Amino acid sequence: MTARTGDEMSGPALLIAGLAVTGSPVVASWLLAGLTVSSAVGGIVLGAVLDRVRRPGRALAWCLGGYAVGLGVILAGLGRVPAAVLVGVAVVAGLLGPALTGGWTAQVPQVAPGARLARANALDSMSYNLAGLAGPALAGLAATAVGAYGAVGISVGLVLLAVLPAWTLPVNPRPRAAAVRVRDLTEGVRAILVSRALLRTTVASMVSFAGMAMLVVSAPVLGIRFGAGAGFGGLLLAVVALFALAANGLLAGPLRRLAGRPDAVLVGSTLVLGLGLAITAVAGATAAVTTAAGAGSVGGGWWGVGWAVVGVVVVGVASGPQLTAVMAVRHREAPEQARGQVFTTGASLKITSFAVGSAVAGPLVAWSPPWALVTGAVLQVVAIAAFWLLSPGGPSRNTAEAVERAGRMG
Repeated sequence: MTARTGDEMSGPALLIAGLAVTGSPVVASWLLAGLTVSSAVGGIVLGAVLDRVRRPGRALAWCLGGYAVGLGVILAGLGRVPAAVLVGVAVVAGLLGPALTGGWTAQVPQVAPGARLARANALDSMSYNLAGLAGPALAGLAATAVGAYGAVGISVGLVLLAVLPAWTLPVNPRPRAAAVRVRDLTEGVRAILVSRALLRTTVASMVSFAGMAMLVVSAPVLGIRFGAGAGFGGLLLAVVALFALAANGLLAGPLRRLAGRPDAVLVGSTLVLGLGLAITAVAGATAAVTTAAGAGSVGGGWWGVGWAVVGVVVVGVASGPQLTAVMAVRHREAPEQARGQVFTTGASLKITSFAVGSAVAGPLVAWSPPWALVTGAVLQVVAIAAFWLLSPGGPSRNTAEAVERAGRMG
């Protein structure tokens, strides 16, 4: 939990700090993009290592320490070192980012095997939501109380607190050959390409998460437009995580029958997520109009704040079940011998798509936060379309079969 909370806190904290130091949402978004864009490469390598070492927790611990050091370097350099250099540091640190996400989740079957796995998966997804709740909230509160630098510093401390628990994770009872070959590094990618269910879930989640980046980058700017400060954006993201947690609690309890239909849950939740982003776009447009009119002591007026809260609540209700559905499909479809790679590769591809969304969101938000949010909503529709196009019988069937044949021949 501490590692994921530190991870969830570091993104909003870097956005707030970058915005405070440079005054530019473009530079702030590039710092976030740099921290996440290299995850695809890092996830492939980390997955191969985790599948082959007897003590995967120790490998995770080293990665957590390196990630914290990278955040510390960025913190020390803000305002003193050129932004391009700090973005480069963020890219290097981002190589270790999958250790905080898919690296942990891949260990769930070792802790809760067999019949307990479905419930453990829902609880694991809830830990993401708890971290998503605490991280942005802490970033917003810390930025208000001790400043943007302090917010980043706290996120570094939280990541470091997770090093010891990671070190003590259970051993891998069936480690693969220790040597990692070049071919082994692509095993997770091949497994995703061959499995129709994994492929369509991965692509849909990547497109959807790129749309979510529009909300994350827009949130601090919306807070400023509402006259509540950039820290208010962190609180909006905390509301998303709160309702994601509540929705996942229902999936783990009264609505657990839905957890057995992850593909349907993925489609439905992505559609609702798009609706939430569209509502938040209305809030941003209201803020712009009322600010121009000089209405109210709060820049966007209480009407705009209300719509923003409604929008992020809807986003949260959708994003929790969406994450649980993605994890359930991976647990169901991942080959045992490449489980670690499927999880770290899938998570890192999703994070990298978030980085691309963040990089695009920066200029969009600088131009118009509402249009950035509308773009995020449109991407949810694109994600659903990609899911159906990649379904069995869709136009990509021959491509997937060709990849499968190539994998058997190789």
